[in-house]
Amino acid sequence: MKVKGCWKYLYRAVDMTGGTVDFLLTAKRDRKAALRFLCKATGQHGCPEKITIDKSGANTAALDSYNAEHAAGIEIGQIKYLNNIVEKDHRAVKRAVRSIRGFKSFRPAGATIPGAGLLNMIRKGQMRATVELRPAQIFYALGE
Repeated sequence: MKVKGCWKYLYRAVDMTGGTVDFLLTAKRDRKAALRFLCKATGQHGCPEKITIDKSGANTAALDSYNAEHAAGIEIGQIKYLNNIVEKDHRAVKRAVRSIRGFKSFRPAGATIPGAGLLNMIRKGQMRATVELRPAQIFYALGE
């Protein structure tokens, strides 16, 4: 994802069924950013048994340090076709960003991209209301 012509990185986690777990936009793709995302995701959703990642050394280093620090024992999988679930989930966010032709600064990107991810979660039925509401009504109710 480009912001003002420079690459920024969108970390995202998806469960086995394709449901979005969490996402985070960072300026760098390093061990520190990957560890911050991992701590954020596990803090909200619990520690998984196995995580499938791409070939990024930053992700591997973050998982190794998380396992050592928390004695978690998370298995690392680097199977290419299993990572396709994450890429498929990311399509809706890419489509939203492409339509506005990029961002001029990091702050609006940090607000818009999670919003696009949230809309995608609502569209997939991951956020249910107690009464029947349309996706737009659920989205606006979150801001209240």
